[in-house]
Amino acid sequence: ILCAWQAGQEGGNSVADVLSGKASPSGKLTMTFPVKFEDAASSDNFPIDMRVSTDLMNKGGKKNDVKNVDYTNYEEDIYVGYRYFDTFGKQVSYPFGYGLSYTTFAYDKAAVKADNGVYTVSVEVKNTGKVAGKEVVQLYVSAPDVAANKPEKELKAFAKTKELKPGEAVVVTLKVNADDLASYDEAASAWVVTPGNYKFLVGASSRDIKATLEAGVEQHPETSGTDEPLEEMRVGLSEKITNHTLKNILLYPLVWQDVLIFVPRINR
Repeated sequence: ILCAWQAGQEGGNSVADVLSGKASPSGKLTMTFPVKFEDAASSDNFPIDMRVSTDLMNKGGKKNDVKNVDYTNYEEDIYVGYRYFDTFGKQVSYPFGYGLSYTTFAYDKAAVKADNGVYTVSVEVKNTGKVAGKEVVQLYVSAPDVAANKPEKELKAFAKTKELKPGEAVVVTLKVNADDLASYDEAASAWVVTPGNYKFLVGASSRDIKATLEAGVEQHPETSGTDEPLEEMRVGLSEKITNHTLKNILLYPLVWQDVLIFVPRINR
């Protein structure tokens, strides 16, 4: 099965190159393909048996007593996509990160090294097939069991190799910062890294883990934060925020001097 997605103007040539063998496919799925619609957690809040309201003027107000007809509560929490399917052991048609090639690859000599809050994972990838090709190496991280409300694993880094000839090998290096392992703690209004032993999973997809490594992680000092005053800004309806609040948000809409802007989360 060749999934071409939205390939653009040169899509036809690209598909022809793959089908003819001129190029070896090396793409990976950016989503999970479930076995059936009901397997997706979001299906619980989709009104499949009702006609959905198309009232575009409804700005948050419930106008219908039937759940999800004109007002939807997203109840999946952080368990969206592979985070849900993998955490709850759901059978899938094709997992996140899956993708075939005209050749095969072997993973070997995986290792992890910790240095001042930076975790470097290296692995040797070898083309064990008969034609040239590229491989996408994926790095997932599993938090300690003590971590509350965390998925089974989360993708933290990935990299594609150069085109490898048959028998050729290359070492792929992936890095993860301690801050990247943080989860938002609503009570503390901060991003917090749960200390403990983390598993660094090297895989070809979320369901095809080639190597499991472990490393101890300490709570990073930058996740504590302080509520230092920030020059007054208006958020929505004149809500005041602080440096710490600003640091812990991602693409938050701000109204500043009557201009709507989107501020990226800092150092996250």
